[in-house]
Amino acid sequence: MPSSRHAVFLDHDSLDLGDLDLTPLHQSFDSLALFAATTPEQVAERLQGAVAVISNKVVLDAACLEANPQLKLILVAATGTNNVDLAAARAQGITVCNCQGYGTPSVAQHTLGLLLALATRLCDYNQAVAEGRWAKASQFCLLDYPIVELEGKTLGLLGHGELGGAVARLAEAFGMRVLSGQIPGRPSRADRLPLDELLPQVDALTLHCPLNEHTRHMIGERELAMVKPGALVVNTARGGLIDEQALADALRSGHLGGAATDVLSVEPPVDGNPLLEPGIERLIVTPHSAWGAVEARQRIVGQLAENAQAYFAGQARRVVG
Repeated sequence: MPSSRHAVFLDHDSLDLGDLDLTPLHQSFDSLALFAATTPEQVAERLQGAVAVISNKVVLDAACLEANPQLKLILVAATGTNNVDLAAARAQGITVCNCQGYGTPSVAQHTLGLLLALATRLCDYNQAVAEGRWAKASQFCLLDYPIVELEGKTLGLLGHGELGGAVARLAEAFGMRVLSGQIPGRPSRADRLPLDELLPQVDALTLHCPLNEHTRHMIGERELAMVKPGALVVNTARGGLIDEQALADALRSGHLGGAATDVLSVEPPVDGNPLLEPGIERLIVTPHSAWGAVEARQRIVGQLAENAQAYFAGQARRVVG
């Protein structure tokens, strides 16, 4: 007979690289089974006997939930819950809790790191040194790639919540002027500029808003043409916010000074992506790693434990749907 508080973590390896302390999580249940990864065919079976399930990205659909009527709690090891059939969970009386705000310092520093890398042409100079071009230089330095300072430049923010606010503070520490743009689909605010007014003013643009029917491709060919020549674009939010083909074209044309993204419209990009085509200069792509600092991942462990303990105490936290 399974213990009264048996839990399973279906994709443990997506969170823990062997560098996390899982003690708080183990202490939240009578027993906790850790699975490195779980295929769709394995989900229903692995849920057998569990009252709680932890999932980062493993899909929990209506069929697997219905096959496990004993399940009472779903703990999502992320903010997004699109891997959970919330309607089915609600109909079955299952509480769904997510994690929130865990990656703000990690994503904010990654955003500024990408912006700095573009402004200083860090990747280009690193590659030049690796190719031996500095050793062959005619003088003490190599200055083949134009470098710009962030101080005195204008940063446009699309999304000024907790994360956008953290990026704004870091940018201001570098002496940047920060303007916030109006997000499509949201009520207008006096302190948010419409895109048509914001974009012509910015030397750099960073995105920190969710992807939905209003924001998909909110930055496309038209919008990219509106920014200043030489502007920098950084996306650490969701890939679908920017029309990736339009971004690739704007880089190839030379209109943009550079672009960096930590996200793509399909992840992993098993069928390729316009931004992964060869020959696009002044482009940095990182593999959705901005959130992944060890401190951020440890905060997820802490919030998962808090959510479990609060639920069992009758005071569920971070409830979704």
